[in-house]
Amino acid sequence: MEEKYTKFVDSLDNIIGAVYNILSGNQGKPIDWDLFKHLFHKDAKLIPSGKRENGEISCRYLSPEEYISSSRDFLEKNSFFEKEVHRITETFGTLTHVFSTYESRKHQDDDIPFTRGINSIQLLFDSRRWWIINIYWTNESDINVLTERYTSS
Repeated sequence: MEEKYTKFVDSLDNIIGAVYNILSGNQGKPIDWDLFKHLFHKDAKLIPSGKRENGEISCRYLSPEEYISSSRDFLEKNSFFEKEVHRITETFGTLTHVFSTYESRKHQDDDIPFTRGINSIQLLFDSRRWWIINIYWTNESDINVLTERYTSS
């Protein structure tokens, strides 16, 4: 493990915080894509889901590299801030599942997020470090409304 990245994968809070922090920042902020890739297991997937323009519900399966390729331009050319606002965590043995409610803003000080949703994050602790196995997410919509269960402590 690269020594400089140890602190980002030594706890559940740190690895989840790292995902949000890496992708958030003002326009032109350099993104540490090496750290981003370091958070994920070699077979990990990032899986956005939702309704397409034709009304079909679907999802895409992306490796961390494919996610970087499809998101790099947007994230590096725009201000984007996403933060976790609520978390539900379940652990059984080596399996940890986190429902992480997020809010996304174009500017850090925006009062109202432009979108909210849930990241379903599956993680593995291998006795040395945490690994993200998958992040599967969907945005809130008229038919998928975030209830109090997912927004308050």
